[in-house]
Amino acid sequence: MSRARIVIVGAGFAGYQAARALSRSARGAAEIVLVNPTDYFLYLPLLPEVAAGVLEPRRATVSLTGTLKHVRLVLGQVGRVDLAERRIGYTDPEGRRGEIGYDRLVLSVGSVSKLLPVPGVAEHAHGFRGLPEALYLRDHMTRQIELAGSAAAPRERAARTTFVVVGAGYTGTEVAAHGAMLTEALVRRSPALREDRIRPRWLLVDIAPRVLPELDEHLSRTAHRVLRKRGVEIRTGASVKEATADGVRLDDGDFVETRSLIWCVGVRPDPLVAGLGLPTERGRLCVDEYLTVPGHPEVFACGDAAAVPDATRPGEYTPMTAQHAQRQGRAVARNVAASLGRGARLPYRHHDLGFTVDLGGAQAAANPLHVPLSGPLAGAVTRGYHLLAMPGNRVRVAADWLLESVLPRQGVQLGLVRSGSVPLDSESPELPRVPADGPR
Repeated sequence: MSRARIVIVGAGFAGYQAARALSRSARGAAEIVLVNPTDYFLYLPLLPEVAAGVLEPRRATVSLTGTLKHVRLVLGQVGRVDLAERRIGYTDPEGRRGEIGYDRLVLSVGSVSKLLPVPGVAEHAHGFRGLPEALYLRDHMTRQIELAGSAAAPRERAARTTFVVVGAGYTGTEVAAHGAMLTEALVRRSPALREDRIRPRWLLVDIAPRVLPELDEHLSRTAHRVLRKRGVEIRTGASVKEATADGVRLDDGDFVETRSLIWCVGVRPDPLVAGLGLPTERGRLCVDEYLTVPGHPEVFACGDAAAVPDATRPGEYTPMTAQHAQRQGRAVARNVAASLGRGARLPYRHHDLGFTVDLGGAQAAANPLHVPLSGPLAGAVTRGYHLLAMPGNRVRVAADWLLESVLPRQGVQLGLVRSGSVPLDSESPELPRVPADGPR
């Protein structure tokens, strides 16, 4: 009798944890297949530090084949799910198409950048959801400061040293905090900019009334204070009306000349969900408290792509956070194993344990177990939390943090990711886009 096959689509926080737990609980009872566009799990909270040159890119990644010993990895982007035939279709990195049948399916495809119908944004802004985007942003910030140093016209110099971040949520706040530190260090090393006493200008724009609107007010106040101290202009209650190659027009009529528009307004579920033809809630696939898709007991979903009932807040759904995704991944593994006769299934239930916001250097805002912290103590808690939450690569991350505290940051362009390779309107932010006739 052949073994059952469990196919997991996506290796984000939820998918990675599901694969890891299933490799232990269902080993021997089932074949476990993980389909993902890359061969690594990306620890997203460290991306701002990659963009700011604090961490080398591979520090934020964990090898799938190196840490999931009993899981078969299939490199590919899933574009089709046939629920009737119980098969998925995917495209591998070399453009070849393939199919895999399943007995149990776990959809953990995550999310992509949220787009708004603002003229020019798709053409001139860049998101911040994958490693290619972080690498591009690091090069871009370095390049703009270097070009500003050689620019003769004061207006061009000012535009190149102006950076606009749209979205004052978790990601946008960290990007602005780390980016301000990096560009300030680059300016200090530029003789022309230093002599003219040029300072980089950072704007953080959000329609919400405060930064970090989804988190508690302690975290918001702490982040606001640190950002203002670093010279970041915070424009709350404002939005982008238009983006051009020369700058950004806000809804109050103010036109900000800039070459840097960083789009961090939030996320939306992976477009694969919309093509399933199943009930959704704000684009997220509806599941029950056991993370099972109603009407399809063989299909499970978790993470950002799933609308999971929040047992701690009746009538609501769990927010799209890494904390929930990790725990949902482990919960779905338990319930998938139970469906194969190993253990008993349990409903998903989790109270949030607080949040941490890395503001660069020794600064952070945190409320572990809802105890408010700020300053260096919050910074230590934040870094400790990340080291504990990462499933690997901890020593290398800690070593980079140590070196960062004693050595100057390197301001060098690598030129590995070009602007056209990381469009904002992308269903695969984890993969740089290449021309159809380009090298493979």
